[in-house]
Amino acid sequence: MARWTGEWLPGTGDGSTAAPREAPKWRGESMGLPESGVGAVAGGGPRFLALVLDLVLASLITALFVRYDLQDAAAMQTFNLWAGAVWAVITVLPVTFFGFTPGMAALGIRVARLDGATMVGPWRALVRMVLTALLLPPLVRNADGRNWLDRATNTVVIRMR
Repeated sequence: MARWTGEWLPGTGDGSTAAPREAPKWRGESMGLPESGVGAVAGGGPRFLALVLDLVLASLITALFVRYDLQDAAAMQTFNLWAGAVWAVITVLPVTFFGFTPGMAALGIRVARLDGATMVGPWRALVRMVLTALLLPPLVRNADGRNWLDRATNTVVIRMR
């Protein structure tokens, strides 16, 4: 279990009896990121707001093509399925090529790979989208401000401005 949880739970890790690591002074310090400004780890608030903006945008785009009726459960189920598909597209494609969704761009944050590559890539973007849809992985964070989807894809969300 210690390998799976890694640094997420106190007292876990590689199972060694070595002295515990010193807690970072700011989020991203252990990755060589600045404390604030461009390139600093983005906080949870902007990340959540970016998700909300992307969901609203997906719903607005869907409303242009699919009928919605709050009184008709079947119509709303169809609308919600299409809105989810639109959200997946506006999440995966822009992150794959540009590193941010429309909501992230509006808030000045983006996804960056820790290995320094410029493009996030399709499989990382797809894994991030699927884990975000599960809701729990984005909520669990470590001391560096990275959640499960960041750790699974070896990425970090940083500030662009």
